[in-house]
Formats: sequence, C-alpha cells, structure tokens
Amino acid sequence: MNSFITQSPAKINLFLKVVGKRANGYHEIISLMSRIDLFDVLTLSFEQPSITIRCSNPRVPEGKNNLAYKAASFFFEALPSSNGVDVWIEKVIPVTAGLGGGSSNAASVLMALNQHYGLPFSNMKLMEMGQKIGADVPFFLLRHSAIVSGIGEKLEKFQGMPPLSAVLVCPNIEVSTKWVYESLNLPLTKSGKNFTIQDFREDPFRMLKSLSNDLEAVTVARFPEINNIKQRLLELGAQVASMSGSGPSVFGLFEDLEKASMAFQAMKHQECGDIFLVSLLLP
Repeated sequence: MNSFITQSPAKINLFLKVVGKRANGYHEIISLMSRIDLFDVLTLSFEQPSITIRCSNPRVPEGKNNLAYKAASFFFEALPSSNGVDVWIEKVIPVTAGLGGGSSNAASVLMALNQHYGLPFSNMKLMEMGQKIGADVPFFLLRHSAIVSGIGEKLEKFQGMPPLSAVLVCPNIEVSTKWVYESLNLPLTKSGKNFTIQDFREDPFRMLKSLSNDLEAVTVARFPEINNIKQRLLELGAQVASMSGSGPSVFGLFEDLEKASMAFQAMKHQECGDIFLVSLLLP
C-alpha cells in the first residue's frame, strides 16, 4: 500500500488551569481535553525520496516549520532504513484557533507511518517523539479523553465523559499561544489545586460548570468579542461556555443535541466567524 488516508481530529480544553511556571519558562497546567468530530483529512503517499508537506490552506507552512514535517522527520531519524513521505493536508480545522490542528496532524503522521512500516515503535516511543514536536501531540496519540498535566506530557485517561454536543465558534482573529502565556499574570489566575480528578469522575458536568480557562483573561482583554460569544452561547442554552486553549475559539456545551442544533442555527446569523456543530469523541 503506497498511500493512506486518515482523519485528524480537533480538540477542546473543557477546562484549563495554570498551576505553576518552571525555571525554563514553561507553564505547568492541568486540563481536561477531549477530541471532537471536526477533522482535517490527511493523504500520505509513501516511499518518496524526501519529506514533503502540502496543504489546502495557504496560511499553513509547508516546510520544516510544519509539525507534520517534524513528525515525519523524527520518525525517519528513528527508522533510518525508511524513505520519505508526501503528506497532503485537506485543512478543515481552523488555524491558530486553540483547537490543536497542527498537533493532531503530527500525531496522525506518526501513527500512519508506524502502521505502514509494520509497527516498529511502541506507543510509548511515539509519545517520546511527540513530546519533542509539541505539547499537545502526546494527547492526540493517546486517542482518549484525558486529564493533561505538567507541560502536556503527563496524561491520564479520563473515563466517564458524558456524550455532549457543542457549538464551536472560531472568530476571524489570530491569537499567538506564545503571546498569551508570556502575558499571563500567574498570581492573578484563578488556579488552585482545590479540585481532584475524582471530583470529575463523580460529577463531570457539575465540575465543568465550576471551572474555567485561566488563559481567557489574557485573550479576552485584547479581544472582547470572545466574551460576547460566550455570553451569546449561554443565552442560547449552553450549560457551559468557555474558550479552548489559548483561543480564540469558543465552545458551548449542550446535553441535548436538538438544543445544540437550534443554537448552531442562531449563531450562523451572528457573523462572528466560522461555526461548527460538533460532538465530543468518546472515550
């Protein structure tokens, strides 16, 4: 088989707490992350003379700065007898939106290459490669809802995620993750370790209502429209509305698909960016 097509899902941070900062400048977090059924489609052509990355979205870099390129490069360094690969990315997930599209693409490339070459590497080895590429890559390799901590390298599968629908709104603005973290005033965040994983297992929806995204304060200060979108989603019946990652994407969670569909139709008339009706991928 010289080609392979795979779907590469987006993610949302159902909550995100910043709990510390390491001496090297990286922030430590704890977050509940879930994949959603919003996918890029990757077509990999194997046995190529080199690594090439091509994408339908001109805003996505196609060279060595692309995370999918880095994934292929790390894989081939670890398996020297292999050849190159051509990757075509049909980009559906909004770019620089806090949805992990680039990290998901990288994880999909690692898994597809490993499958093609006869599973030479364990999932643990792929995780090690993923950590070198980006903080969210190991999460996508896990293929499971998870409590993510540290700088993203510590993962614990989260069991008991309720089957929720979401209205996802991606404003037409760009937010730099690096800028958000650099601008974060850690002592002023609402972070604290006054919650436990067991709390989520017992009543995940109640806990989601009581938590938030500590990065919102930074992003909303510059882009107040994010808060306006949140409030509109709540008015339309969302039980929880929050920003995902460093933003600017905002999601509203619904227990009832019909209510979510009605909110989706209402938001389509708001002219506030790209809007999607999605579901959490379980587990």
